[in-house]
Amino acid sequence: MKAVILAAGEGSRMRPLTYTRPKVMLPIANKPIVEHLLIEAKLAGIKEFIFIVGYRDESLREYFGNGKNWGVNVKYHNQRKQFGTADALRMIEHLVDGNFLVMNGDIIVRHADIKKLMRRKETTMSVFEVQNTGDLGAVVVEGRRVVRILEKVKGGTTLSNLANAGLYLFTTDIFAAISHTPKSPRGEFEITDSLQWLIEQGTVVGHQKIGYWLDLSYPWNLLDINETLLPEIIEKNEGEIEENVYTKGKVSIGTGTLIKSGSYIEGPVIIGNDCRLGPNCYIRPNSAIGDRCHIGNAVEIKNSIIMNNSKIPHLSYVGDSVIGENCNLGAGTKIANLRFDKQEIVVGGKGTKRRKLGAIIGDNVETGINVSINSGSTIGNNTWIGPAANVTGIVAPDSRIF
Repeated sequence: MKAVILAAGEGSRMRPLTYTRPKVMLPIANKPIVEHLLIEAKLAGIKEFIFIVGYRDESLREYFGNGKNWGVNVKYHNQRKQFGTADALRMIEHLVDGNFLVMNGDIIVRHADIKKLMRRKETTMSVFEVQNTGDLGAVVVEGRRVVRILEKVKGGTTLSNLANAGLYLFTTDIFAAISHTPKSPRGEFEITDSLQWLIEQGTVVGHQKIGYWLDLSYPWNLLDINETLLPEIIEKNEGEIEENVYTKGKVSIGTGTLIKSGSYIEGPVIIGNDCRLGPNCYIRPNSAIGDRCHIGNAVEIKNSIIMNNSKIPHLSYVGDSVIGENCNLGAGTKIANLRFDKQEIVVGGKGTKRRKLGAIIGDNVETGINVSINSGSTIGNNTWIGPAANVTGIVAPDSRIF
């Protein structure tokens, strides 16, 4: 059986992190989101993958290649203009025969649920039970059949507490449905509309509850999922640790990485390859540090994601934050992660459901010495922030703050 992974979109709600990469390539526990999905699908027995790519597709092609490093076969199909999920599947009809899986590239599910889905005979949607379906697609069922699909009802719906998990088993009947699918109000051809057409024609569309589902909508969700997945890392040390370094809990250290004297690391923590940490830095739980990073003297990192090639070399604090690639934080840069009133952090008018949230920083951002960044700030890529500046709110890419 083949698996089609939908990976063509940017993921605009994840800006500023997606200005330079597609959403599915954002890292969690030092692996792109879509790599976690591919690994689980392989464990379920899938060896043939079709990636539907579009926005900044070179990052996927370069990272996965033909799939050989994962023991699978990967092919790519380019959706040059993102006209929706049904449009994406229409283009690969000639590449599949018989039943096939379709997965949104920005979800994480377990191989046991994938394997169970593969055994179904009829078109089947995976669903996950939630408290509120707001911002999610809701699935209304009667017995073993899906009877109605509701797309992202604001505030949720009382008709169902089952969310569409973005994991499907399709028969070839889906292509006839796609040919009858009109554009949605947002100007796209939606696969959920194709499924609704099948339902209205009397075709059985089944549903399967899955036991594990992680979904990303906003940048701070990366921290939520990072916290969930980091405890599953394999503890290892493939680098060099000097004397007087203390590690506690699960810590994974990549090849070529040097941990200097006086550093204290509390797991779960993952540190990539060719990094330099310390002396005297403090890495707190649920932190993921990418490849070729430098975390220097008297720097504290807490519950954060630091992407490849970023440097935080002196006297700085980063808490509950996501730092993009190729960033450099000047000495004494501090990121606040808690409001004075201890209330929920709001970003651009959107509640985050987090009491602690620092900053979301895009790629190639540089700060001068003694910069202060307020909780819930987002900073676009290629921004320069001068010494002693105070940053708050949403900063556009290519900004200059002095």
